[in-house]
Amino acid sequence: MAGADGDDSLYPIAVLIDELRNEDVQLRLNSIKKLSTIALALGVERTRTELLPFLTDTIYDEDEVLLALAEQLGNFTMLVGGPEYVHCLLPPLESLATVEETVVRDKAVESLRKISQEHSPVDLEVHFEPLVKRLASGDWFTSRTSACGLFSVCYPRVSSTVKAEIRQHFRTLCSDDTPMVRRAAASKLGEFAKVLELDYVKSDIISLFTALASDEQDSVRLLAVEACVSIATLLPQEDLETLVMPTLRQAAEDKSWRVRYMVADKFSEYLSYFIDSVHFFLLEFCENLPEDNREQIIMTHILPCVKELVSDTNQHVKSALASVIMGLSTILGKDNTIEHLLPLFLAQLKDECPEVRLNIISNLDCVNEVIGIRQLSQSLLPAIVELAEDAKWRVRLAIIEYMPLLAGQLGVEFFDEKLNTLCMAWLIDHVYAIREAATCNLMKLVEKFGAEWAQNTIVPKVLGMANDPNYLHRMTTLFCINALSEACGQEITTKQMLPVVLKMSNDQVANVRFNVAKSLQKIGPVLDSNALQTEVKPVLEKLATDTDMDVKYFAQEAISVLALA
Repeated sequence: MAGADGDDSLYPIAVLIDELRNEDVQLRLNSIKKLSTIALALGVERTRTELLPFLTDTIYDEDEVLLALAEQLGNFTMLVGGPEYVHCLLPPLESLATVEETVVRDKAVESLRKISQEHSPVDLEVHFEPLVKRLASGDWFTSRTSACGLFSVCYPRVSSTVKAEIRQHFRTLCSDDTPMVRRAAASKLGEFAKVLELDYVKSDIISLFTALASDEQDSVRLLAVEACVSIATLLPQEDLETLVMPTLRQAAEDKSWRVRYMVADKFSEYLSYFIDSVHFFLLEFCENLPEDNREQIIMTHILPCVKELVSDTNQHVKSALASVIMGLSTILGKDNTIEHLLPLFLAQLKDECPEVRLNIISNLDCVNEVIGIRQLSQSLLPAIVELAEDAKWRVRLAIIEYMPLLAGQLGVEFFDEKLNTLCMAWLIDHVYAIREAATCNLMKLVEKFGAEWAQNTIVPKVLGMANDPNYLHRMTTLFCINALSEACGQEITTKQMLPVVLKMSNDQVANVRFNVAKSLQKIGPVLDSNALQTEVKPVLEKLATDTDMDVKYFAQEAISVLALA
């Protein structure tokens, strides 16, 4: 390509060739990212006749380089001379659409979709559509998967004869021997349906939808279910029951939990289309039912399915169900909730899967509004205790976060009797995140139940930990005092908490002593000036001469912040 006549205009492409053949991947990548600059230097004609053929011939590189190339070419239209010459970009992108690495193929397809819009209808049939056909009938599955993403962009702008060929190619790929190709076709089913004429949606797409939704691979069935909403938007209401609903009902009972989960996940989107014909459950569906016969439909059609799903073998299905069925109580009212839903809630509270139990507990406020939480307490508490002691610390953490909500619902007496001990036990958990959350939980409980409750119930237990042989538990006492002082107020902080903090300034462990200094700084604003001057200041001055550097630092900082110098 670079002639020997010394023409300076050949220099950029000569450098590009050198850089693209360099062993250093980063150098090759940088070269690709500079393609637009090189194309500008070459001009449109030489970009078409030299640069693009060179790039097409040298598409054997690291995925990172090919990905950058696929992206660059999508923005090259003006650099090859505008829409009239945009078809020159097809050969390198066609090659990139057949490579093994998925992200490169996807980016090539994205760029092809982009430049397809810049082809005139004639060029689309002469240049672009033949490319799609070649990919669709390629020997390697990689090219056939890429073809699936291109049918919808050329279909609306070609002649009826070519349209028929495109529909045939899509049908063929939907029954391809390779699951990856069927997956790609299923993922584009809804998109392709949207550009087809209604008659072909009914004759072609529905049969493909039914076949893909019954595919042996659950990953294919999953994508077919996802396409259902797009297909439903195109059909008249009267066709939905006969053409779509049988397949959707079948998907709702699929042996794969992933497919069942997808049905549930997409259910709220189905509502506008399947309002007259849904026979399985999701909360949004129930909320959108007409009020005059809502209860009857739920009791007749929804509840039996819910009862079956409560004992589904897969925990993901049960967990998804648990997070929504609580909301049914507000729709069905007190009597139906107690008679029909309460046994289901209690069954899920006893479920072996912690996530299922947790989803019920986290949505308890719905049931509380309808029947009051006392009805649930006997079964609720064992579930809470079990979650509170779960081996997974994140499950323990989640239940702590729900404790203030539960406390507010249960009331102070019930809480003291049943849950207080649990909250204190979390303070000495072996995981720091749990101890920290438990401290924060105490502060929220004091805000809810008041300072007097704290003084009688919480503070004595917290201060008792100051003598614990484990220094981590002694430090938790300080963290609790930091959190509680403001909520408890000046009197409790000065008379009960401060003496304990001051005494801990003599602790043998330096970590405890510097946390004493931090605690005094934290609770200082709650104390009166007399306590600060006569009790806090001498202790901080003593800590400021401590042998440990950290203790000295935090003591001096506290003296400065509290203006005790």
